[in-house]
Amino acid sequence: MMKEKTDKIVTVVNLTKKFGDFVAVNNISFEVDKGEIFGFLGANGAGKTTAMRMLTGLSVPTSGKAVVAGYDVAKYPEKVKFNIGYMSQKFSLYNDLKVFENIRLYAGIYGMAKKKIAEKTEMMLTDLGMYDYRDKLVGDIPLGWKQKLAFSVALVHDPPVVFLDEPTSGVDPITRRQFWELIYKTSRAGTTVFVTTHYLDEAEYCNRVSIMVDGYIKALDTPYNLKKENNVDDMEKVFIKLTREGKSE
Repeated sequence: MMKEKTDKIVTVVNLTKKFGDFVAVNNISFEVDKGEIFGFLGANGAGKTTAMRMLTGLSVPTSGKAVVAGYDVAKYPEKVKFNIGYMSQKFSLYNDLKVFENIRLYAGIYGMAKKKIAEKTEMMLTDLGMYDYRDKLVGDIPLGWKQKLAFSVALVHDPPVVFLDEPTSGVDPITRRQFWELIYKTSRAGTTVFVTTHYLDEAEYCNRVSIMVDGYIKALDTPYNLKKENNVDDMEKVFIKLTREGKSE
């Protein structure tokens, strides 16, 4: 059977990725629930980007298993890509297309019917408060609007999970707060949000957080429990403590 029966949106068991003798991701295991906001943290070189590439079907695992949206990432990477949303760290929309044209383009890529595409486009523009921008080139709208549009486009086909790779990088604090309001709204609607970020205060907004160090998952729990276990009062101190421990081992 192609699709696996599971009540988890993401299931990872002993997932490993090697590049020659270098182990980028070392035997990691975790699960993510429906509607959960799951923070995936790690310093540069910790392995989180490599892990995310495997989970989104962009890289083949060396060993272990990952099931995303019901599909084994090693066996059915194209099915995985079709059943997830993804927003990359680098802005992924087309600057030389209009706002509504970007929405329709991506909806078409995901195989949506023309009538559904038209309805979804109108709904998204209204929900985002971007109706007045519909005929503007994406390259001419502010960065904050671009980020919110890119997030909504990643959800145009109603996937059960969306992967966000540092989605608020480079935007101002007000826009960051507005973006996280969109994330909360998405989570409340039942969509799982898997997010990486370099802003440690954003880890506080997640239901659970994992912290990767040197290819391993060093810690995984709620922000409250991680702070309590490490006897600190914010997630930045948790992160610094765990990453320093990893470097010294």
